[in-house]
Amino acid sequence: MPGSENLTTVMFTYIYVLSSTKDKSKLYIGLTQNLVKRVNEHNRKHTFYTRPYAPWKVIHYEAYIHKQDAIRREKYLKTNQGSRLLKRMLKEYFYSTYAN
Repeated sequence: MPGSENLTTVMFTYIYVLSSTKDKSKLYIGLTQNLVKRVNEHNRKHTFYTRPYAPWKVIHYEAYIHKQDAIRREKYLKTNQGSRLLKRMLKEYFYSTYAN
């Protein structure tokens, strides 16, 4: 295709936040380059930590071009301060989840 020689494929690294549909208090924060595949692995119980709380749903994700930026963000979201930030960012989700 003319002009396509200037196109490059961009691989994103995603950080994601999952919420258990079985136990609404359980969240999981992870990192992957294939978000759909990774969420399916969690839901098929291929991951030891998330197995007891499956099924999961994605409630938040962020895409990064540089993997190191994604790793830094994932580590931050797993801290107490990062957890508080997530709860402020997703305030309506958490309010509607726990109100029901």
